[in-house]
Amino acid sequence: MHDKETTALIVIDMINTYEHEDAELLLPSVREILPAVRSLISRSRRVGVDVIYVNDNFGRWRSHHDEILDMALAGPHADLVEPVKPDADSLFVVKARHSIFFQTPLEYLLDRQNVGHLVLCGQVTEQCVLYSALDAHIRDLPTTVASDAVAHIHRDLADAALRMMERNMGTHLCRAEEVQLGVEPGTPIPRP
Repeated sequence: MHDKETTALIVIDMINTYEHEDAELLLPSVREILPAVRSLISRSRRVGVDVIYVNDNFGRWRSHHDEILDMALAGPHADLVEPVKPDADSLFVVKARHSIFFQTPLEYLLDRQNVGHLVLCGQVTEQCVLYSALDAHIRDLPTTVASDAVAHIHRDLADAALRMMERNMGTHLCRAEEVQLGVEPGTPIPRP
């Protein structure tokens, strides 16, 4: 069990051009969750919780976070990126595959930031969010998923993924407004 007492908000794959397979199925769900994601980011920034964007590089191996952001903001769905874009204090980790941990420096960053609890939001529930929650579970990292702040391609698979996270991985599920950021002295970090 981790003895670290801080929380980090992990924003998964929200910096996106939506030029990929299944994007048309994903877009309505992203529009639906955008207010909850934006609220979580704002609350986290306001109380000093690290906001860490972990984002695909979309196979562009020479790209860096500014280039990924600029591409998304120049795309046809900039309205989905602008409200949740990183600010000057945000941290950014580039990933190539589904999990936020797979061959990324995230685990090292979390250790350096003294993070012992993750709050996940973003996309896609039945893919990247699910695999990231599993990898957090394997690392014995308590994790919360804001169920109204994760977008899906297929609702039935997303519902099953959320049940699996809760039942099999001990992930705490709640709505974004109920997320305990664990920043108040004595506020317990949700643990399975």
